[in-house]
Amino acid sequence: MFGLTSLGVVHTLISLVALGAGLIALIRDREILARSTLGRVYIWTTILVCLTGFPIMQHGGFGKPHALGVLTLIVLVIAALAGRSKFGGASRYVEVVSYSATFFFHWIPTVVETTTRLPLGAPLIKDRDGPELQAATGVLFLLFLIGATAQVLRLRLQLRQQPQSAQSAAISAQQANRQPV
Repeated sequence: MFGLTSLGVVHTLISLVALGAGLIALIRDREILARSTLGRVYIWTTILVCLTGFPIMQHGGFGKPHALGVLTLIVLVIAALAGRSKFGGASRYVEVVSYSATFFFHWIPTVVETTTRLPLGAPLIKDRDGPELQAATGVLFLLFLIGATAQVLRLRLQLRQQPQSAQSAAISAQQANRQPV
C-alpha cells in the first residue's frame, strides 16, 4: 500500500494517532501536557513512531529520518526532565517548548513522505531534498517558532499572575477573617 512495507503501514498509522493527539492537545490546552491522557497518548505514540522508524531503511541505511528519530527521543527526555523541574525556573518553558518541538519534528517526515508518494504514480514532488520540501520545512519551522513564542508568552503571563492571585487570595482571606469593630 502506497509503497510501504507492513512495518511502514504500522509506523504510519501510529504516527497519525500521535499527530492527532498532539493537534487536539495543542488546540484544547495550547500545549502538550504530559499529565493529561491526551498528552500521554501523544508521548507514547511518538516514542513508538521513533522506534518503529529505526528499522525502516527504504532509502539506504541510517539517514536523516533516523537522525530525526534520535533527536525526537532526546527532546522527549529533556521535556520529561523539565516536567520534573530539573531545569529550575526555566523548567516549565523547557517542557512546553520541547513537546512542541517534537510535534514540529513529526511534520517534517509527514510532509516529505506524503508529497513524494501521493498521488500514486505521479507524486507532487519527486526530489526528497528538493527546494519545495526545504521551503515547506522552513514554513513549518516558522509556524513552530510562532507557536512556541505564543506558548512562552502565555506561560510568562500565567506565572506573573500566580503570585498576584495568591496574594489576592491571602488578602481576601484576611478580610473574611476580620471581626467587625
